[in-house]
Amino acid sequence: MDKGIRQPKQQRSIEKKERIIRAAYELFSEKGYYGTVTSDIAKRAGVSTGIVYGYFSDKRDILFYVLKNYIRDTASPVMEYVTSLQKGVTLPEMMDSIVSLAESIHKKNANLHNILHSIAVVDEGINAEFLSLEKHITESATQRFKELGFGSDHLNEKVHLAMNLIQSYTHELIYDRHDFIDYGAMRTVVIDLLVDLFQ
Repeated sequence: MDKGIRQPKQQRSIEKKERIIRAAYELFSEKGYYGTVTSDIAKRAGVSTGIVYGYFSDKRDILFYVLKNYIRDTASPVMEYVTSLQKGVTLPEMMDSIVSLAESIHKKNANLHNILHSIAVVDEGINAEFLSLEKHITESATQRFKELGFGSDHLNEKVHLAMNLIQSYTHELIYDRHDFIDYGAMRTVVIDLLVDLFQ
């Protein structure tokens, strides 16, 4: 990010910058990244375009802040749940809760999720943020699963496979919606596979 861009220190300026990021988050979700121009963001945030450029070098700079908020909003609920787990929790109970959280998160962020992941295909910086997130979740969940006594050999690999399985299922459920799939049955299969993976 451009070092010449000012970093707000006063509360009012911090709130203004957050308003711009929130406006961009909403507009990227509604109109897409390429369908949104900086003046749209400024108007939604209730500031001038000049104010936007006072805090951000360009629209891609804003996108990185939106991505960080998106990552926080989508990763935090699952990580907080995993961190809160106590010994004695059963695998079926844990996996059912994690899948439920994943379903809820994907439903809430469906449009922005698709937009950010499509940009990641062609933007190395955005892709690097997602890869960093995957690494963090994998390592954190692996450590917690070890503490809880779930899985032994190749736990990192199992956690990463579990993440991909849950992601694939939620994409099917939220985005694809094939008429030949019984999603209730698929959910049961996914949870059974997850339980088997960590036994």
